[in-house]
Amino acid sequence: MKIRIKILIYFSTTVIALTAISLTLVYILFSEYREEEFQQQQRVKINYTIKFLAEYKEMSESLARIMDELTIHDFYDEKLLIFNTEKDLIFSSIDDLPITDYHTILNELSPSKRWIETKEDKYDIVGVYHEHNQKSFYAISKAYDTFGYTKMYFLRNVLIGIFLFITLVVFLVAQFLSSKISRPITALAEKLNKYDLSKEKADELAIETSSYELKQLTQRFNELLRRTNEAFVFQKHTIHHISHQLKTPISVLVSELERIKGFSSMEDARSEIENQVIKAKSLGSIINVLLEISKIESGQQTQKEALRIDELFYDVIEELNAIYPDFRFEVNYVPDEVNENRLIINLNPILIRQAVQNLLANCVSYSNNSRAEIIFDCSDNNHLKIRIINSGKTISTKEENFLFNHFFRGKNSEGKIGFGLGLVLTKKIVELNSATITYSNPDSNLNVFELNFPLS
Repeated sequence: MKIRIKILIYFSTTVIALTAISLTLVYILFSEYREEEFQQQQRVKINYTIKFLAEYKEMSESLARIMDELTIHDFYDEKLLIFNTEKDLIFSSIDDLPITDYHTILNELSPSKRWIETKEDKYDIVGVYHEHNQKSFYAISKAYDTFGYTKMYFLRNVLIGIFLFITLVVFLVAQFLSSKISRPITALAEKLNKYDLSKEKADELAIETSSYELKQLTQRFNELLRRTNEAFVFQKHTIHHISHQLKTPISVLVSELERIKGFSSMEDARSEIENQVIKAKSLGSIINVLLEISKIESGQQTQKEALRIDELFYDVIEELNAIYPDFRFEVNYVPDEVNENRLIINLNPILIRQAVQNLLANCVSYSNNSRAEIIFDCSDNNHLKIRIINSGKTISTKEENFLFNHFFRGKNSEGKIGFGLGLVLTKKIVELNSATITYSNPDSNLNVFELNFPLS
């Protein structure tokens, strides 16, 4: 069932039901009031009649008859019986309306039970014990409240008319409100139905609404869409990572090992095997990085630990110097005296090591003077900035927009071995560790990568 129909049904049925209950209560309360008021009128007439009967004893019968004739039109279809102390009938109105069960009422009346009320069809019957001038009287009145019932019938018709009018208005208002409330939801559903999931880059959904909940829903959906799209893109490119970053090193490793088999000198073979061990370890690191990223993309929690980031850099520098002994890394701190606690950050050790290794390996590949500078900037209390600087060919401003895209390689990479995937992995790793990475070339012959880690 559509949400518009649900809102229409729920709203209209609730309001109409409450209206019906309210109007019914009004009618019931008025009915109770009519009955109470009419019975009090009967009581007043009984007391008035008994007063005349007691005070004008000699003329009581003729006076009662005269009074009865005068008041016969007070109540429509009325019968009044009055009894003395011995419960003998001393007055009966001229109406011929029978009171079939008056003996029972008369027997129940007593000084301890002065009032009895009951109904017979639509007739109100009351029994009264009354004392006047130290004399006891019993009276029973049966009458039909014509005026009261007429007002009740009128009220009933008015309430029915009000109910029908309110029902119509509520239905029209419910239709308008349900359409207005459900319009943005319907628009969102239509956009979702038309959304092209085959796009590699997700387009954000936008709806015009003033509803806070719908805005939050759209915002969260766009965030979910973006995260899902990133996961799909990463999954799509995983095969390329495996193909280029794993297949080629494995092939080279196998080829080198086959070549070492032909060595006649054990010393030469041992030296070559040590180089292949280093390459195999590097290959294992890449595999671990891909597995860790896959865990994060699938929603699993990855382990982070407090690492001193400059010590991690020193470890990677030592590994690279073993392979490239002629390359020199210079490490500096800003300011000169740094609080060591500012260099300790919660990071995933496997991932961040690979990111650092990719950035420093880039320095080795793209430097024109076999030198790179690493600056740990602790001058900001809220952030730790690490700048990795090397001299060499830079990329153009236009190429900067694609630097962290899959398989992109700038003009400065001509003649260099690589597949344009190292910086993609590095950016992904840095973001997964709640940091950012940027590239700049402040000088025509200077490349600067800056890592920014929040310290909060």
